[in-house]
Amino acid sequence: MLAEHRRAVAALVAQPGVTVHHLDEDEQRTFLREVTARSAGNPSSADRLLELMLPSRVSYGACTNRAFLIAQALGCTSVHRRDSDSRYQYVDGDPVFPLHQELTYLGQRADDVRKSATRSKLPPGSADRRVAVAGGSFVGEMSVDVAEIRDLDPDTYGELVGLSLPEGYPEIWRKHLVDASFRGAGTASFDGDRTALAPISPTQVDMCNIGFDHELYSRVPLPPAPDTIGTDYFLLHLAHNAQLPGLRHNRHIVNFHTEERRTDAGFLAYQVRFAKFLLATAYLNTVYARTTAAGDALLDAEGRIRASVVAGFVRDSVDLDRTEPVHRLDVIEGAYRRLGGRYTTVADTLADRRPRLLDEARDDMADFAHLMDHWEALTGASAEAGLAVTG
Repeated sequence: MLAEHRRAVAALVAQPGVTVHHLDEDEQRTFLREVTARSAGNPSSADRLLELMLPSRVSYGACTNRAFLIAQALGCTSVHRRDSDSRYQYVDGDPVFPLHQELTYLGQRADDVRKSATRSKLPPGSADRRVAVAGGSFVGEMSVDVAEIRDLDPDTYGELVGLSLPEGYPEIWRKHLVDASFRGAGTASFDGDRTALAPISPTQVDMCNIGFDHELYSRVPLPPAPDTIGTDYFLLHLAHNAQLPGLRHNRHIVNFHTEERRTDAGFLAYQVRFAKFLLATAYLNTVYARTTAAGDALLDAEGRIRASVVAGFVRDSVDLDRTEPVHRLDVIEGAYRRLGGRYTTVADTLADRRPRLLDEARDDMADFAHLMDHWEALTGASAEAGLAVTG
């Protein structure tokens, strides 16, 4: 895979004003070791931060956090993410790049770009705030590989997906949200630009097609939870709950499932990551409830996120009573066992790992709080290190 990446970079045609940087894992580790040493204060803390930034296991949050720090080192003002299991739509033979919309709006004063959007619905008092997020969704296969569960047993599907939703929604709303979850923009092809300027609900965009302004990601990272899908939506929840302006566009990308995910090992690994997400949501929902209640009190006088307040919410969530996570794991294991077939292996795996899974769900939030406590120092150290470190 690394060799393929290098060949792809080498084959790029040079463009004026464009500099391509490709950092393999060793180069990333060298960079991260430098910036963690600069910001941690002592070797043991630096080692812990390095593990959170470059874990040995899969972490959707950690890989994006690395992009945030590398962007700081490069002097970038935004980060744009597209995932490897996606591709662009084409119209008349030309790719439909989301980047155009993201660069047009990110970091701009909302009132200055209001008229250029198709629609706008800015909350009172937010016109002077900068656009923090710009994103679209996807078309094609579901973003989470649970379509087979939906087809096998719609009730069990609703029970599992319902665990991803906050409590308190009326039943009719919950049913609608379950039906809409992980389906993106459906199958509609791009037929012209449409944009909406407003705080963006995390259900309306996807992390596989997103751009963030540096004023957001330089203050708050993503949860580095390993082997857990979905936790990388944290900044989308935070920006929405703080009522920061966002730009939602319809330059959706095409999602597909890799062949690896269809193997027995890939299937089991992915379903366990989904189960871990449903466990993590017990903790994350307590944070989201508090950020929702705080609203734009999460912002300082300049309209920037008060990271210390958010870190406090995350730290408090670690003390969540174990009753809720234990109940969730009971529901998840029972749901997979009812599905039968190859899903029985998932249920058996969850049962075998039960104490570890419950501990990890809590410990992942403690790790997130620790990373948040050091994040502004890390982003500052990355900016100071610059290209001398990244090569």
